[in-house]
Amino acid sequence: MAQDQIVIAKELCKTFDNGVRALHNFTTRINRGDVVVVVGPSGAGKSTFLRCLNGLEEVDSGSVVIDGIPLDENPKNRLEIRKEVGMVFQHFNLFPHMTVLQNINLAQQKVRNKTHSEAGRASLDMLDKVGIVDKAGSYPDTLSGGQQQRVAIARALAMNPKIMLFDEATSALDPEMIGEVLGVMKNLAREGMTMICVTHEMGFAREVSDRVIFMEDGEIIEECQTQEFFSHPEQPRTRRFLDQIL
Repeated sequence: MAQDQIVIAKELCKTFDNGVRALHNFTTRINRGDVVVVVGPSGAGKSTFLRCLNGLEEVDSGSVVIDGIPLDENPKNRLEIRKEVGMVFQHFNLFPHMTVLQNINLAQQKVRNKTHSEAGRASLDMLDKVGIVDKAGSYPDTLSGGQQQRVAIARALAMNPKIMLFDEATSALDPEMIGEVLGVMKNLAREGMTMICVTHEMGFAREVSDRVIFMEDGEIIEECQTQEFFSHPEQPRTRRFLDQIL
């Protein structure tokens, strides 16, 4: 694959008001079509990194460029990046008073300026893609956690993003529901979607990702190809982490 860098993050630093250092000189580049998994202990800064990629968190210093667009003070750039970067959170953030279809239609109509019928067609296509088109008329509280998370993925995909960010998308689910969400994520990876996933699911990381970033205390401890990460990690801290979770 040609080296087509869609994400360039340089020397990101972020410290919260309580003094917690979430990112320190964090630098990485991600190629179009790559699946990158970010792992590390709790509090390592993994979620903060994802949130800084689409401006949900402001960095103290450093720079982010998404598909050639700098994430800077220009509101137009920020809006463009948020259109192009889909994000799926740990919690589903669905509007309970709207049907599944209405939840997915909303951003398309507000942000992409689609008509009601255009949005509806795209929403049904995405619901079919994630395997729950039969739930289009249901309300979120009638769905299982796994189904709600698949709706959240469909909502993000309906915006036709260039990149998908997954922030521990399965960690709030019951164990038997994790597989159905990971199945959707695996299919997206096979289709060539650029994905950055914060996850504790090491089986998924091993099977699907191209590269793994291991973080601690806001820094990259190790970043390498997936096979190398699991078979021959270079850093003692990485080896200790893997010994604990595998």
